[in-house]
Amino acid sequence: MDNNEPDNGPTERNDMSTTRRRRTIGGEAGSQEDPSLKDGDDLKPTETSPRSRTRTLANQPSSENRSKPERQQRTRARSLKSTTSADSTAKRPEPSESPTAQKPRVGDTRRPSGNGAEPPTMRESEAAKPLRKKRRRGGKGRGKNHAHPQRQQKGERDTTPVEAIIDDTPIALDEHQLERRRGKERKGRPVGRYQMLVHVHEGVTHLAVLEGRSLIEHYVSRPADDVSEIHGNIYLGRVQNVLPGMEAAFVDIGTPKNAVLYRGDVTYDVDDIDGDKSQAPAPKPKKPRPRIGRRKDEPRIEDLLTARQSILCQVTKNPIAHKGARLSTEISLPGRFVVLVPNSDTYGISKRLGDKERRRLRSILDKVKPAQHGVIVRTAAQDVTAEEIERDVRRLLDQWEKVSDLAGKAKGATLLFREPELAVRVVREEFNRDYRGVVIDDPALFQQVKGYMETIAPALADRIEFHDPSKESLSVFERYHVSEQLRKAVDRKVWLPSGGSLVIDHTEALTVIDVNTGKNVGKSNLEETVFRNNLEAAEEIAKQLRLRDIGGIIVIDFIDMEIKKNRDQVVQTFETALARDKTRTQVSGVSDLGLVEMTRRRIGEGLLESVSNTCEHCEGRGLELHQAVLKM
Repeated sequence: MDNNEPDNGPTERNDMSTTRRRRTIGGEAGSQEDPSLKDGDDLKPTETSPRSRTRTLANQPSSENRSKPERQQRTRARSLKSTTSADSTAKRPEPSESPTAQKPRVGDTRRPSGNGAEPPTMRESEAAKPLRKKRRRGGKGRGKNHAHPQRQQKGERDTTPVEAIIDDTPIALDEHQLERRRGKERKGRPVGRYQMLVHVHEGVTHLAVLEGRSLIEHYVSRPADDVSEIHGNIYLGRVQNVLPGMEAAFVDIGTPKNAVLYRGDVTYDVDDIDGDKSQAPAPKPKKPRPRIGRRKDEPRIEDLLTARQSILCQVTKNPIAHKGARLSTEISLPGRFVVLVPNSDTYGISKRLGDKERRRLRSILDKVKPAQHGVIVRTAAQDVTAEEIERDVRRLLDQWEKVSDLAGKAKGATLLFREPELAVRVVREEFNRDYRGVVIDDPALFQQVKGYMETIAPALADRIEFHDPSKESLSVFERYHVSEQLRKAVDRKVWLPSGGSLVIDHTEALTVIDVNTGKNVGKSNLEETVFRNNLEAAEEIAKQLRLRDIGGIIVIDFIDMEIKKNRDQVVQTFETALARDKTRTQVSGVSDLGLVEMTRRRIGEGLLESVSNTCEHCEGRGLELHQAVLKM
């Protein structure tokens, strides 16, 4: 049923169906009920089903062979008979007894009718209509859910979330432009520093990034568990409660756990505070401030949000363990070359590009940037044409318009925009000419990624390869020795080339990494041995943080060094190694206790959490208590 119909619609429909169940075969009172009539049949009370009508007219001459006076006489006879029947069953109210009973209620779309006592002219006109008209209005099997099929389909389309556009007509490029973007080749084969492997097994998608032959990144996506993979999705959420003491609000976005929205992630202006909070406020051109360090002149969380308020928000961090997702009211739509920030004055270009390229992109951005929206140019926009950037901006604007329209029609917690699959998302973000190829072993996913690259980067489309598991003896992960490296990546201990080791332990609050000399005994003196061991550990720790996707607070216990110059060089080496990590990191230096404290942005679960479950016996403690000893 259409959601716009009043509440009394279903009640009246049930009354009609009750009347229809008591209708008799052949139009005679007191005869057997028609079994073909069921609840929800959309027949008028004066009509009979096609089956009963066939039984009644089978032994009668057709209306075409009967004369007009004869038809009128039979009509008057039926009318008198129905009146007599109504008098004998006075206990049952008839709609025809009252003149107001023929008027439809509010929300009823059916025409007014009686229960067999309508004027002869109405009966003649109804009898003269073809049978297909009757069946169309009251066909068998039409219940409450089939009353308005067109409206129902439209409602389903309106509630469908907007999908990221991954296919479009490719832009024609000349040979010179294709050659600049094609990347290096040697003996007709592509050459690159990195390689991407996509393995689909039992509904789980694994994506591995290799630097040379070494595994440096690994991602896992489970389509059946999309509740934990919602980073980047846009929702129309409803505020459940506001906590002034925490400067945060819990928002219902349709997930099992409510998401959290901190005050620093809320965009606002004076209109948000003084206006009506019952409707979702439009995103404001003011960037959110950090949630720590609120100025006295800034409004509090209870001044910006109220319970049962609808807000437009985006997930910035996946739910982890017992924690819900992290939200922000500043929306961003990522594309291949640019990122659109609706209703913002954001203007930026990637700092990884050179000064000359930044100036060229700035001149293009000045022409294509929408006046009411912000745009950030990504690193992938290097050497691309103005037409490609303009098309990317147009594509994102179309997505935002669809999201805005859907937000205006949605009620309650609703998913408005969904990010594409893991492989498409990573290819969109990372794949460039530094990659020698992408190998995929799923045919459907291969065609999707191939088509996407032919649209946005035709010069690199030939580097998308298909690994046919039916023809290959080894899987794609075994062929490139990824499985062996994954098993080592989940170990607690990591060995260094010189014989030292790392011990990585995870706790509720932070991750602790301990550096040991192990089998490394050195050659000259203790200070030199410890210094060389710490340098190796700094490089390996940066690699392990990226591979295992360890986030949050991280404390590293390097081996104590007496010389301050050596300590500074170890920290500098560590920061240089972390610079290759795309995830934002911050190193606070060496503390008074000789510990290096740092933070790494956490977006989702790490590698260990994604491939393991907590032990049901020890509950993750790694030891089993002696119950006999505890009972004494």
